Amino acid sequence: MGRVGVLLLNLGGPDKLEDVGPFLYNLFSDPEIIRLPFRWLQKPLAWFIATRRTRTSRENYKQIGGGSPLRRITEAQGEALKEQLGFLGQEVNIYVGMRYWHPYTEEAIAQITQDKVEDLVILPLYPQFSISTSGSSFRLLEKLWQENPKLQPIDYTVIPSWYKQPGYLQAMAQLIVQELEQFPNPDDVHIFFSAHGVPKSYVEEAGDPYQLEIEECTALIMQTLNRPNTHTLAYQSRVGPVEWLQPYTEDALKELGAQGVKDLVVVPISFVSEHIETLQEIDIEYREVAEESGIHNFRRVPAPNTHPVFINALAELVIDALRNPSFKLSQAAQMKKMVKMYPQERWEWGLTTSAEVWNGRIAMLGFIALIVELITGHGFLHMIGILQ
Repeated sequence: MGRVGVLLLNLGGPDKLEDVGPFLYNLFSDPEIIRLPFRWLQKPLAWFIATRRTRTSRENYKQIGGGSPLRRITEAQGEALKEQLGFLGQEVNIYVGMRYWHPYTEEAIAQITQDKVEDLVILPLYPQFSISTSGSSFRLLEKLWQENPKLQPIDYTVIPSWYKQPGYLQAMAQLIVQELEQFPNPDDVHIFFSAHGVPKSYVEEAGDPYQLEIEECTALIMQTLNRPNTHTLAYQSRVGPVEWLQPYTEDALKELGAQGVKDLVVVPISFVSEHIETLQEIDIEYREVAEESGIHNFRRVPAPNTHPVFINALAELVIDALRNPSFKLSQAAQMKKMVKMYPQERWEWGLTTSAEVWNGRIAMLGFIALIVELITGHGFLHMIGILQ
């Protein structure tokens, strides 16, 4: 085995308030998010959406310190992973590839080729696979591999999802216990798992395994926890007129309040780093919903971040991946259902099922929405949530 690299994949986020507009522009300039009938419309549309959305988005980031901590935490995770792998006898170089902000995936790949990495483990920092997170990054990487001859000699392997990893489950259980012990009666506290939502069509039409993996992951964490607490699983960050995975977090919190639940611990099950959805959406927005519903003892389990048990779990994933037969990008993108997820025909346009998540809100927008907004001025884009 030659020089070994580990590529950590994540979404990325604006480092400071000035980055919010450019970050949004990058997001919506991608034709894989909004497929239009004419390419020349892509950048004007991206500018239009970013311009209208920036002010509200900046206000949300102001509430958590003026920027996303995602890059800082991901790089810290990389440093901790490198150290742990070294302790286990495996020397590696760590690379961070973000989908829509620095350091971009393309930047990480350029550094990988420059460093002459011979064996590469591609590790998404999403425990559960979804076509809107890991799947999107895998598709980009597959494209880069096809276009760049310098990547051909690299013997790479992909870890598509890892929610069953025992160390990860143990880390989550320890973090939950840490919060439960802050209550007078820990066994009576209701455990509320909040996962990032996706449109229901992703699961039913595109065969996305995300919901199944989230449900199984929740059950495994409760099994690892081995406590009598009751629990609920719900999905956050819904937007737009289409049906998303249910129950919705906001509705579930209101229902628990109506049932008389007073003590609640929220577990952000699909996130391994603090970012806008944990720090602002859960800690501020959903806390308000809970308190208004009569749930006054509200605590949130921190994301794993650089928790030692979690970092060791990532290290074990890397070592196992290096020992086992390679798993390729083309394999990672396959769904169980025979549905064409990423249509390439020129005539297909509108929102694709590869739409990226930004701030937990997938922009459910197609070309017709823009035309309606510009012609009628009836605020259709506001109605579907993208420009709130």
